[in-house]
Amino acid sequence: MASRKTAIIVGGGIGGLVTALKLHRANASVRVFESVENIQALGVGINLLPHAVRVLTELGLMDKLNKIGLPTAELIYVNQFGQKIWEEARGIDAGYRWPQYSIHRGRLQMLLLEAVKEQLGEEAVITGHHLSSFETVGDEVVAHFVNRKTRESLGSYRADMMVAADGIHSVVRKHFYPNEGLPKFSGRILWRGISEFTPFLTGKTMIMAGYQDQKFVAYPVCPKTAAKGSSLVNWIAELTVGGDLPSRADWNKKISKDIFAPAFASWDFGWLNVPKLIEQTDAVYEFPMVDRDPLPQWTFGRVTLLGDAAHPMYPIGSNGASQAILDADALGQVLMEQSDIELALKAYETARLAPTANIVLSNRKNGPEVVMQIVKERAPNGFEHLHDVISRQELENIANRYKRIAGFDKETLNTK
Repeated sequence: MASRKTAIIVGGGIGGLVTALKLHRANASVRVFESVENIQALGVGINLLPHAVRVLTELGLMDKLNKIGLPTAELIYVNQFGQKIWEEARGIDAGYRWPQYSIHRGRLQMLLLEAVKEQLGEEAVITGHHLSSFETVGDEVVAHFVNRKTRESLGSYRADMMVAADGIHSVVRKHFYPNEGLPKFSGRILWRGISEFTPFLTGKTMIMAGYQDQKFVAYPVCPKTAAKGSSLVNWIAELTVGGDLPSRADWNKKISKDIFAPAFASWDFGWLNVPKLIEQTDAVYEFPMVDRDPLPQWTFGRVTLLGDAAHPMYPIGSNGASQAILDADALGQVLMEQSDIELALKAYETARLAPTANIVLSNRKNGPEVVMQIVKERAPNGFEHLHDVISRQELENIANRYKRIAGFDKETLNTK
C-alpha cells in the first residue's frame, strides 16, 4: 500500500485552512504553519459566493455557516444619488442550490480553524512559525521557520509537498519571482468599518453605490443581530487618490474618518444614510486597493501557490475568499485522482491558473460594477428613466458575463 502523503501548508487564513480540510479528505497528513502566535477573529465582512459555499457544504460545515453567516437575498447597484441601476436576487433567492453568505471574515476563519483541529487534531496547526526559506531535497520539501518578531530559528520540517497560502506578501511567491516588486496599486484607497445600524431595504441586501472614483458598499453580516431586529453592517468607502502605493506599515491601520467622510456627506439615500453609518462606526481601517499581475506558473515541482499568494485581486465582484476556497477544492480533487504529487500539483495549476487570471484582469476593469461607471458617464447628474441611459439587456449581459468569468453561472453550477 502506498504511504500516506504529507503536506506543509504555509498560512492559516481561509485558503490555507480549507486546503487543510480538503487534503485531509484526500488522505494526506497535513500541518498548517501560521506566522502569528494567536489566530484571532480579526477583519471585517466578506462574501462567500454559491460555488464556494458548495465546497464548504461538502466539508460538512453548512449548519455552522448558517449560524454565523447571513444569506444574501439581493444585490443592488445605485448611483451617487441612490437611484437604482441594477437589482438581482442572490444565492438561494436567485435559484442557486447553495446560498451566498455575507459573513465576518474572522468568524469564518475561527469556524475553519475549529474544523481543522477537530478533524486533523490540535497538533495540525502550528502558530508563531514564519517561513524563512525552503528547498527541495530529493522527494521532499524542507521548510525552515523563524519567530517573525525575534527572527529566532524554530527549526525545519519536511513533507512530500508544500502549499503556499501565505497571502499577497507571500514568501514563497517572492522566492520564485524575486524581481516582482510591490503589489500593483490601483490609485484607490478603501476605508472599512463594521457597525450595528438600522436595517436597510430587506435587511439581507448588499448595496453598491457610486462609480469608479467614489464608491460605497454596505451589507449586513450577522444573523443573530438580524434576529433581534437590528443589523450589523459591514461597509467600505472607496476613493481614488492617485499617487504611490502607501507603505506596507500603513496597511490596515486605524484612521480618522475626517480623511474620507466629507466626500460622502450628501449620500443620504433615504433608505440608507451613509454619513450617519460612517459617523456611528467606532473603528475604521485603511487599505490600499492592490493586486498583482497574473503569473505564468504557480507550481514548481512539489511546491505550489494558492489564494492571494497565487492571484491577489481587487475586491470587486465579492470574489477573493471564494476563489481561494475554489483553489483548495481543485487541489484536493487532483490529489484524490493522481498519486504522483508533481503531476497532481501541475494539474491543479492547469485547472485554476487561467480562470483566476481572467478574474484579476476583469476586476481591473471593474468587473460587474462597470455598470455604475457607465451610468455615471452617460448621466452624471442622475436620470429620470434608467433605460434611457442603459438598456436592461446591456445590464444583464454585463452581470451574466462576470458570473461566467468568476465560475458561478447558475445553470453550470447547479449541475455540479
